[in-house]
Amino acid sequence: MVFDVVIIGGGISGLTSAALLSNAGLKVCVLELNSQLGGYLAKYEKNGFVFDTSIHWLNNCGEDGVVTKVFKLIGTDHPTTRPLKGIKCNAGNDFSYLLTNNPDELRDKWIQDFPQDKKGIERFFTAARKIGLRLIDHHKLFRIPATLGGWGKLKLISTKIKFIVPFIRYVRYTGEVGKHNGLNQFFKSPTLHRVFSNEPDLLSCLIPIAWAYGKDYQAPPETGSYAYPLWLKAKIKANGGTIICKAQATKITEQAGACKSVIYVRDRKTNEVFCDQIISTSDVRILYEKIMPSQYVPQKVLNKLRQAELYNSALVLNISLDCPAESLGFNDEIFDLEKSEVGESPNYHADVAISQISVFSQSARNKSLAPEGKGSLTAIMPALFSSNNQWQTTINENGDITQDDAYKKLKKLYADKIIAQIEDKLSIDIQSHLIDYNVATPISLWRYTKNHQGSIMGQKPGKKNSMLGISKYTTPLKGLYIGGHWAEMGGGVPIAVKAALNTALLVLKARKHNYFKVYSNYFDSL
Repeated sequence: MVFDVVIIGGGISGLTSAALLSNAGLKVCVLELNSQLGGYLAKYEKNGFVFDTSIHWLNNCGEDGVVTKVFKLIGTDHPTTRPLKGIKCNAGNDFSYLLTNNPDELRDKWIQDFPQDKKGIERFFTAARKIGLRLIDHHKLFRIPATLGGWGKLKLISTKIKFIVPFIRYVRYTGEVGKHNGLNQFFKSPTLHRVFSNEPDLLSCLIPIAWAYGKDYQAPPETGSYAYPLWLKAKIKANGGTIICKAQATKITEQAGACKSVIYVRDRKTNEVFCDQIISTSDVRILYEKIMPSQYVPQKVLNKLRQAELYNSALVLNISLDCPAESLGFNDEIFDLEKSEVGESPNYHADVAISQISVFSQSARNKSLAPEGKGSLTAIMPALFSSNNQWQTTINENGDITQDDAYKKLKKLYADKIIAQIEDKLSIDIQSHLIDYNVATPISLWRYTKNHQGSIMGQKPGKKNSMLGISKYTTPLKGLYIGGHWAEMGGGVPIAVKAALNTALLVLKARKHNYFKVYSNYFDSL
């Protein structure tokens, strides 16, 4: 049980780092808390239906995407995606507007419906197109300064400046009032403002259209997003790597200020794996508060981590239908329903306000994910871990969460409310076609990922987190690196893969390994 590198966490970032390093000939071990690899790219099957647990679309995963460029370092047989034609439909009781991979169609529809705002609508789409042109160059920002030489660092600064220019004039329009003021710079129509009722700021209104201009929306691979973890697992195994599931890392040991080993528990037995380098993709607070040697945890850093703004958690509702989802009007696109409020239930004393629902069909995108003649829907709603008295759960003396009948009743209440909202906004009948459903709450996401309060993607981009300076790849302990969403601000597969590439480069650079140049030269040539 002696390795060059131990990786804590078998999500997409940890597996990609492991695949890159094992491809370079290093002896690698991955410790995964759960029985299934993949993190948020996991799946589950029930009664012939297959559901991706979290991913509803992908960016940068097409043939020319930067994620694909990283995977090509590992193997050319990587899973492939297909571009989405229908991308996003904003729907309310009195409007429905579809964004496709030809955004000009949406622009022309808006101009037809709101001729008084014609010039502003044109400027809005022009602004989105300019942002889209910059997003295409995302791969030029993939490497971090610590992996670059002097000239490379200067070039990166220049590239960053060029990259952010189209964003600068819009970044200050945040919050509900800021977003309203920002949209007013383009158009005044109340209906067009309502189209963006779910967005937190002006940039969030522009960026989906920008991605569409860049032709950068993909459906997950044919067998679902879990195809990525399966492929990476096979590559790691083929290169002699070791993967241990149901392994909870509990302690990192050190010797003379450098990594020595990782202690983990599996099947109630304590084990130890020795190494001189570690990549942790687990929740960064757990790393600093519970796993790292305490003498290498500055209180100042810990305080900053506790102040960080994280992405909210979510409630995910997966629905099995006795009919194809296409018969209910679902195709490629995801439907963003206009924000609405659902008050307290007279039959259950809990806060069940529902502010935002997105719904789409995995089976409409890929018919193999449902039995023949049947279909599925997935609804996603941002949610807080602390809501509803922590979702009517209790915590025992060991810190474990217990779920009883109150928790089950609350999940059913939310499912019923969400289904009713979808039926109302889209004028469809789900109840008469309902076979079954499954609800994952923020409690579920926390139990599965151990991300603080079930955060879906870690640290949010923004002024506060930038000022805190907590997104870092290195730690005070020599040889211990941070990967995954905790090394960067932002989320999604591209950010996770970016962190994977850079942690792998940092490991190779520290070892003065020849593959540092191999990987670096490859990216420099893009």
